[in-house]
Amino acid sequence: MKQMRVAPRHTLLTSALLLALAQPVYAQNTTPAPDTAAEPQRRTGAADEARTLDTVVVTGIKGSLTSSMNLKRDAQGVVDGIAAEDIGKFPDTNLAEALQRISGVSIDRSNGEGSRVTVRGVGPDFNLVLLNGRQMPTATGGRAFEFSDLAAESISAVEVYKTSRAATPTGGIGATINIKTARPLDNPGMHANAGIKGIWDGSDDDLPGGLRGSSVTPDASGIFSNTFGDGRFGVSLSANYQKRESGSASAFVASGNGWRPFIDTPLASGEGSGSALPLPGQPGSENITNRPGPNDVYSMPQSLGYSVNSVKRERINSQLTFQWAPTDDLTATLDYTYSQNKIEQMRNDMSVWLNFTPGVSSWTPGSGSSPLTYDERYAGNSDFANGTGKSAVKRENKSVGLNVEWNVTDKFSLNLDYHRSTADSLPDSPYGSSNTLASAGFFRAGNTIDFSRDFPVLTLHLPAGMNAIDPAQMLVTGSVFRNDRQRAEIEQFQASGEYQFQDYSKLNFGVATTDYENRSAFTNVQLDTWGGATSVNDYPDSVWQLQHMGDYFNGVSGSRDPRFTDSFFMFDFDTVRQLAEDAWVKSGKGIRDDYRASFDYSGAQVPGSAANRSVGDSQVREKSSSFYVQWSNTFDWKLPVNVAAGVRYERTKVKAQALQPAPAGIDWVSENEFIIRYSGSEFRKLDGDYKYWLPSLDVSVDLTENMKLRASYGESIGRPNWSSLNPALGVGGQARFDGGGGGAGNPALKPLESRNFDLSYEWYYGESSYLSVGYFRKNIDNFIADQVSRQTPYPDLHTPASGAYWNAAIGAGGCAATDRACIRNYILNTFNGQPGVVRTGTNANGSPTGTISGLPGDPVLTFNITEPVNNRADTLDGWEFNIQHVFGESGFGLAANYTIVNSGLTYDNGRLGTQFAMTGLSDSANVVAFYEKGPWQARAAYNWRDEFLTSLGDGKGANPIYVEAYGQLDMNVSYAVTENLVLSLEGINVTDETMRTRGRNKRQLYSYDQSGPRYMFGVRYKF
Repeated sequence: MKQMRVAPRHTLLTSALLLALAQPVYAQNTTPAPDTAAEPQRRTGAADEARTLDTVVVTGIKGSLTSSMNLKRDAQGVVDGIAAEDIGKFPDTNLAEALQRISGVSIDRSNGEGSRVTVRGVGPDFNLVLLNGRQMPTATGGRAFEFSDLAAESISAVEVYKTSRAATPTGGIGATINIKTARPLDNPGMHANAGIKGIWDGSDDDLPGGLRGSSVTPDASGIFSNTFGDGRFGVSLSANYQKRESGSASAFVASGNGWRPFIDTPLASGEGSGSALPLPGQPGSENITNRPGPNDVYSMPQSLGYSVNSVKRERINSQLTFQWAPTDDLTATLDYTYSQNKIEQMRNDMSVWLNFTPGVSSWTPGSGSSPLTYDERYAGNSDFANGTGKSAVKRENKSVGLNVEWNVTDKFSLNLDYHRSTADSLPDSPYGSSNTLASAGFFRAGNTIDFSRDFPVLTLHLPAGMNAIDPAQMLVTGSVFRNDRQRAEIEQFQASGEYQFQDYSKLNFGVATTDYENRSAFTNVQLDTWGGATSVNDYPDSVWQLQHMGDYFNGVSGSRDPRFTDSFFMFDFDTVRQLAEDAWVKSGKGIRDDYRASFDYSGAQVPGSAANRSVGDSQVREKSSSFYVQWSNTFDWKLPVNVAAGVRYERTKVKAQALQPAPAGIDWVSENEFIIRYSGSEFRKLDGDYKYWLPSLDVSVDLTENMKLRASYGESIGRPNWSSLNPALGVGGQARFDGGGGGAGNPALKPLESRNFDLSYEWYYGESSYLSVGYFRKNIDNFIADQVSRQTPYPDLHTPASGAYWNAAIGAGGCAATDRACIRNYILNTFNGQPGVVRTGTNANGSPTGTISGLPGDPVLTFNITEPVNNRADTLDGWEFNIQHVFGESGFGLAANYTIVNSGLTYDNGRLGTQFAMTGLSDSANVVAFYEKGPWQARAAYNWRDEFLTSLGDGKGANPIYVEAYGQLDMNVSYAVTENLVLSLEGINVTDETMRTRGRNKRQLYSYDQSGPRYMFGVRYKF
């Protein structure tokens, strides 16, 4: 492919080339403009369109790959992307599924589809997502963008900027991802097409009847665009509606309960103590095989469960765009983007709660051990828990923006852009956003668990004379009704300009202000009646429907094991919730609202309620201002050398406040119990402030017409997660004589700062073929980890420990300073009736009972507060390998990439204590093979991600959770019946792969999930 290039304006060449490759479907016509992707989109002027190209126009899959290749070739720095024709012709349910085909990009999956992206080992919260160069808010609880909210059909292109540039907004240290939507004036004339797909989700057919949805659900999309008034006015509208009903089956040791780690020689802090595993030579040790050594860490499970899960999703996307170009040099664009995603989930499960008292057991070798077999027997009967859950949330995103582009002269242009965008996540059910109703039958005499395979096998032991689980012994136990609300809002103004000098060098500059507000609130209504809320007589046997869990794991080894006790009772959430509510009120134990979520986020008292109620409301506001300058030029030395050097200044001010329960006093109620008394709520307010100069330098050398060498250096920042900035301070309900404990966020946190180095070689050896290899390194400072410090956050919170009465007991009473029983008895007997002392009686041992409260003048209670701090630095580096090859005119082609990522931030599985390690770090690979000739197109894509660390805690302490290596095969076949009518068949996860998470070793299960394959048959018509 021969091209006439006028240095250094590679951007204009790419824009014109991609315009020549435009496809019949309108959403596929807009293509990336590499030098302006991180800025609001610009319209190509008439002078640019007049540039000469000597090239071959290609379409379809080959055209898509050529577009992506030329974006990479002509970009400043390291940039990869996908044009809409590539996305539209690939079986991707959303943008994340498409992005995973780019080297260095891997994804997290939720409900069987892509949701968030990791780039070069940097997790989702530290990759910045833009829409047409504008920063988008997120209502996910973190900064990670939820890609499943967006339909691929409404997007024209996606660009991934892996190297830092002065013009790019800050926030992404892995990458900045720019999502671009189409513009009508870029595609003159009228364009319209519509399509519909039927989605058959195999996982839904595997669910029990009570959870099963429709066998086939719709996915409809349409695009309309037109220009008029001699091409001066343009309007476009795109819309998508998708309904999906899917399911999954899971086996799990719930991360909220987790695995408790032990060691026979506990740490000085006490961590690892409390093991009931007999030591060698003790009674019971003869039942242990391969017992862990005295210095080995070993873990026991708190629970084991199995569930069947139903997900019903209804997603709407739309965008409306108006453009007006009164002259060739001035273009105004007004756009509105909307997305809504309603998600309803239902669950039925069975589980057993374990006591860390194994009888017969065998263990994996070495430190970080866990049981291969694990058996517990009980003196009395324990509960066999059967539960149900129901959650419903609505996520809504709105964005309105105005952009004005003005070519002031042939050499000088300006761009002004303003947008206001919101993201909301709200409850979508009268019962709350997330609800759990537990039931149980108390007929479990013990259980044996086999963890030796990927799927755990539970054997339930029933009492003597009982051969099957009994519905007559079932009743509701505990319950949790929760509401969560998230709201994020961004108001952003950006102004940028470009001036071209006579020597073809140019200067880019800009200023911006961003006001980002994030609010997170919750209410929680919980009944801890785990021994039974009322009576088994309150529930007819007919509500408990016998099912077999093994029926819902399709072809999973172990699910049909004859040892697997898979019988459990399913029940309808609404029916049993109402029965439980009626029985609760009838018993006089509480009120009806104890079985409903609260929509009052203020924490007001609820008369008559017996439930444990808690609320939280955190608001964080970031106001950032920035400016940048960048100079670029091409030097015609022995080899053409392209240079771009710039700097960006960024300042951010953080203001945060949180509503939290207000401690009112300390009451000493028994020898070792100092209760924190609360009264009402209060706001806690904290601030933060930081500023950075962020330089960048990109150099590329054209070794030959088809070979390019690049080197880049840049500095970038990744802002702390919202939860880390939450100023709420929680100190719990109980302290000790020597203080209390608690946790808080830290709005004064600094962002992660990364110094990024890139070096790459690219060889474009054919019209649509190339290979490249790149090395990257990131030196990252200000990693965030928890730290404990001694604080007195409540100056009016006084403790009786070491107070006036306490000291009198030691002095006049003669009590030892460590004899709290003596001190307490003396105070109650001597000072009863005086301020803060109330004696209520005498216990069975003859000791006085009552309450001793802290008074003004007594010591202020100190707390060990755990909060996030910036406390370390480390490095990650890696390699990216890409090859793309088209086999002449045969119609066959191949694209493949492999990414290697390394870091010193790894977890030591054989050690206790707090550790710091980078989550999301993994190698990844992608292979895409395609055929395109005549009316037929076919593509098969295999995506693989190696094992990675996903969490540093499981509810039982600082325990690692890993996602095991996962690979997935997707396929697509389409046939053009006519020039306007195309039929397609797509398959997602056609080999029905399963996902598994584990702990310190391969046998330490956290979850085993089967989501099943998904197929779509579609018809698209161009008008």
